[in-house]
Amino acid sequence: MFFRLLALLIVVPFVELVLLLRLADATSWLTTLMIVVVTGIIGSFLARREGLATWFRFQSAMSQGKMPSREIQDGLMIAFAAALLLTPGLLTDALGFTLLTPPGRRLIGGYLRRRFAGRFQMHTFGGGSPHAQSGPTSPHDDSSHAATGGSPWGGSNGQRASGSRDTIDSPHFEPKHSSSS
Repeated sequence: MFFRLLALLIVVPFVELVLLLRLADATSWLTTLMIVVVTGIIGSFLARREGLATWFRFQSAMSQGKMPSREIQDGLMIAFAAALLLTPGLLTDALGFTLLTPPGRRLIGGYLRRRFAGRFQMHTFGGGSPHAQSGPTSPHDDSSHAATGGSPWGGSNGQRASGSRDTIDSPHFEPKHSSSS
């Protein structure tokens, strides 16, 4: 992974430099400079507009009690697009403008979700009712659930027992109870 990232950090700027020099040879250095400046200005305007729209969708999802996973993904792609557009170059600008459009984000986001589906797990710990046993428990120890009616959710009061854990798989974002790490 380190060598791929190192190669990317060497190859991409080199290719961008070659493309900018060829563009300057085909037109003029002033035209090339204007293209770099104008794409930066337009890109910053679009990134701000799309970022604000995504922020409002994020707040709306949170107020409705929904997991704002798509909005978080869009926000990260917009931030990455803004960084690409601030970097002088033609390829980075093309990718940045693609990420700033909703169809481009859907296309690239769909690819990323398919590529990385099932590779991430999020473990949650803690929480709980004031009457539950406190402190961490062994993954194989069921005694922490004895005070709550044998359920990690605390029986009838709906609160989680301290030390209980859930695993959330990335494709579904729904908790499933796990008894081991």
